[in-house]
This record gives sequence, structure tokens and C-alpha cells, in this order.
Amino acid sequence: MIRSLYINNRFFIVVIAIIGLCCLGFAYPFFFTIAQVSLLVVGFLLIADILLLYRQKNGIRAKRSVPEKLSNGDDNPIDISLQNGYGFPVTIRMVDEVPFQFQLRDMDLRLTLQARENKQVRYTLRPVKRGEYQFGALNIFVSGIIGLVRRRYIFDQGESVPVYPSYLQMRKYELLAISDRLTEMGIKKIRRIGQNREFEQIKEYVQGDDIRTINWKATARRNNLMVNHYQDEKSQNVYSVIDKGRVMKMPFEGMSLVDYAINASLVLSNIAVLKEDKAGIITFNHTIGTVLPASRSNLQMKSILEVLYNQRTNFKESDYELLYTRIRRVITQRSLVILYTNFETLSSMERQLPFLVQIAKNHLLVVVFFENTELAEILEKPVFNTEEVYKQTIAQKFAFEKRQIVKVLQQHGIHAVLTPPQKLTVNTINKYLELKARGLI
Repeated sequence: MIRSLYINNRFFIVVIAIIGLCCLGFAYPFFFTIAQVSLLVVGFLLIADILLLYRQKNGIRAKRSVPEKLSNGDDNPIDISLQNGYGFPVTIRMVDEVPFQFQLRDMDLRLTLQARENKQVRYTLRPVKRGEYQFGALNIFVSGIIGLVRRRYIFDQGESVPVYPSYLQMRKYELLAISDRLTEMGIKKIRRIGQNREFEQIKEYVQGDDIRTINWKATARRNNLMVNHYQDEKSQNVYSVIDKGRVMKMPFEGMSLVDYAINASLVLSNIAVLKEDKAGIITFNHTIGTVLPASRSNLQMKSILEVLYNQRTNFKESDYELLYTRIRRVITQRSLVILYTNFETLSSMERQLPFLVQIAKNHLLVVVFFENTELAEILEKPVFNTEEVYKQTIAQKFAFEKRQIVKVLQQHGIHAVLTPPQKLTVNTINKYLELKARGLI
């Protein structure tokens, strides 16, 4: 009982006031009498406050509800259910011991519960790294109607929750894809170029069908207007290749570029499976990390999620020659290979260009790399002195080299996507849908 009892500031204020009256009592005895009476009253109220708070064993009930896994880079809801078992209103200070990875020092919520009232409290946490996160105790400090002391309740001591790649983004894009509302997330509607679809069946013409697909022979036989129906080509291999080298260590809004690539790979793989293509994963840096063969089985997305969750890296120099050798050995048929990497200078890309060209000979290669958003901020700022002019000139040089990288890759038949990290998922999906509409995969 003693260990869970805390004194409120209100009590100390009253005590200081009584001490002041005692001091005045040396000069004016009347104040000393007031101080004695006040001390008796405060002692009585203190005992009454303690009895009110401790007369019930479980005056307050609380429970923290955390998802089975948290989504990396997203706001995850944490719900706390509170139940006041006292027959009077209480003031609550709630301190939740969130995992140390969040580095939060302000998880201190205050609220009031009426007699026998139930209340739900929600806050959000945004993790920026994958792995195991350990929640501590949920501490509830309760003050009664007198408010001189607080009683501490402790709930939900110790709870481990894994942080997975952004499955919330995956679900969001999945729902929009199923309902054909991807444009709401910035996904472009790609005009289909040419006839690059597989024949499905012959059906009767209905209003809205393309008159160019009328099957005149079937129309003559059935004496009714018939049209050919086509479906998108299916079962194409789509590999997300993630560079885990040092160039992907750069942070943006708390997350490393490799985690942005992992989140985008998860969403793109799910979209590819919904389009009835096969999705696979390859990771590498100085060695080959994981190779998950492309498939569209029912368990493929679960396998991809687990593979991406378990990616660890020491951000060493990436070996593109080793990557080319493994791709040539593992991917035996023409596939869409989306490489997530980063090039800051034209010379750094040119060192890897021979291996990229070799990969592009056998597969449709898309190189996705990142804009330096800090450079963009420097370029947009007005300059007022020589130093700022110098910095902006250097920033323009690096930004120009990024655009040159795109041109050089395209000259060698390699598709390139230069994107800011926050738009990585949208721009990658747009590129995949564009290539599919053009019949290149």
C-alpha cells in the first residue's frame, strides 16, 4: 500500500501555508491557533482521502490494446480502456511506458472519469525501424475528490510487439485496386497501347463493348452480334530487388531509404499478385541476402512479408557483379526486375552500368533511385551572400547529375524512376502499370 501511495502537490501547498501561519504565530498568537486547527483538518482530510482511494481493491481497471504487429512508417493506433469502479469522480494521470525506440517523453495523459464511467483513450505511434518493440507497464495515478494523495495502479507489465513492413499501406492499396479507385492515391490511369492482351472468350455484344473486337464469323453463325473478350496477360514474373548497401542508409523523416524500398516492394508485390502476375524478392549488398522465387500462390504474400521483416543489413558496399551472376542463375525467363537503389553521382552509376546493361539484356530492368530532398530545399531558398550562392551552385550540380543518370540509363535501354522517398510507392506502381499497359511484360 505504501509503495503505491503518492502525495499530490496540493498537499505540499497546504503544508507550506500552515508553516507560514506558524511563523506568523510567533508575532500574532491568533495565527498559531489557526495553524493548529488547519493541521488537524488537513490530517483528517489526508486520512479520509487515503481511505476513499484504498477501500476498494480494484478501484480502477485499465487495459492496453496493441495490434498483433505494428506497421513500419505508419501511424498505429494504441487503445487504452479505462473503467472507474469508485462511486465518485476521479482524476487520472496515465503514463504509458512505450518502447524506447520511440524516444517519447510526453506519454503523460490526463483525464477525468465520472463515477462508474468507462472511457476509451487512443493515441498513435509511428515506428521507423523493423524489429521487436517492448512495451512496459501502464501506470495509472488516481486522485479522489479531496485530491491530496494519489494511488498508483500498474497494468499490462511487459508486452512485445513486432514491427513489420508497412502492411497498412499494402491493405490500403489492395482495397483501392479491388474497387478500381487507385487514382485516389495518385496512381495514373494508363491508356492501353495496342492489343497486348490474351484472348479469353467470345460473348454477345453489350453496349459499351469495343466495336473493333467484333467477331464477324461468330456473328454470322449465331445471327447475333458477337465480340471477342480479352484479358491482361498473366503470370509474368515481377522481382523486387532491394539494395541494402551503404547508399541506402540515408535517412528521410526518420526512416532509412532501405525501409522505404522494403515498404514499396511489399505494396508492389501485392498489386502484382492482384493482377495475377508472380511476385518475388531478391536482396543484396556485399553478399546476396534473400532470394524468394516469384510465385502467385495463396501463401506468397505471407512469405514476402516475413522475408522483408527479417531483412538486416550492415550497410556495406554493394556488389553488382554478384547480383548479376545470381539473377542470371536464378531468374531463367524474361521478367520485370525493379531495382531499388540510390546513386548520388553520375560516376557512381557508371561504375555499375556494365552489370545493369547485362541484366537488361535478359530482363526488363527498372532502376528506382531517390531524389535528395535536402538539395531541393537548398535550391528553392533565396540566396543573400557568397556562401549561399556557392552552396546552391553545388546543389544544382548534384541535382543535374541525378537527371543525367536517368538519361544515361534510358540510352542503354534501362527504365529509370527518380523519386522522392515519400512518393516511392506511388511512382513505382505507376511504372509497373505503364509497362504492363505497353505490353513490355
